[in-house]
Amino acid sequence: MTNLSIYDIGRIVVKTRGREATRYGVIVDIIDKNYLLVDGLKIKRRRVNYKHIIPTEETVDIKKGASHEDLVSAIEDAGLEDKLSSTVEIPGRGYRSVSRY
Repeated sequence: MTNLSIYDIGRIVVKTRGREATRYGVIVDIIDKNYLLVDGLKIKRRRVNYKHIIPTEETVDIKKGASHEDLVSAIEDAGLEDKLSSTVEIPGRGYRSVSRY
């Protein structure tokens, strides 16, 4: 039986919240039912809530808990370094043009 989870190890995701919003990362480990460990070229390795990421269709072939160096080499082998170095525009994340007061 295959695992068809959209949150599997090696899945490329986009962060939607926080200072690293709009940047790509890769799921390195599944911590528990609420959190994943995400690392990438332009983001730090850290725990992320499921609600704060959007999974993509692409994956990278890595093992659970892979080091940053292993992740970088897997990204280069897959030819995705340009994509993972770029950012994504997320609808509704722009600055408001209306003053609060």
